[in-house]
Amino acid sequence: MTLMRFDPFRDLERLTEQAMVGARGPRAMPIEAFRRGDQFIVALDLPGVDPGDVDVTVERNVVTVRARRAPLRREGDELVVDERPQGEFSRQFFLGDNLDSTRLSAEVDHGVLVLGIPVAEASKPRKVEIGSGTETSEKKPQIVEKASREEHANA
Repeated sequence: MTLMRFDPFRDLERLTEQAMVGARGPRAMPIEAFRRGDQFIVALDLPGVDPGDVDVTVERNVVTVRARRAPLRREGDELVVDERPQGEFSRQFFLGDNLDSTRLSAEVDHGVLVLGIPVAEASKPRKVEIGSGTETSEKKPQIVEKASREEHANA
């Protein structure tokens, strides 16, 4: 079985990608982001990255994810094809004020980094209690007084 086959069109395509996008292709980590209940979830694809080579930091409302993927080959190996992106990758997310970045969680499962960002308590919907007329009787004279002043001014 041979690992490499001659395909001049693929080689031309690879050269075009390198010229248009960069030496190793795109370095962005593909993501999926969605809301589930009171939590936002961001999943980043990091295939072949050791969890120890992933760094997640939060500064104010900015989350930065850095990951490093090293080649598997060793000194003395004969390189035949190398299309896997390698090196350091990073991605930043700007969080809204409605999210609680102090309780951000992160875990890696099968090459996918999953960030959980809960909605801040102050941003969650809350029920407002409505008072009865007897509780607000102190405010009524002020409202009536203001209304009667406006009537006298218009007369």
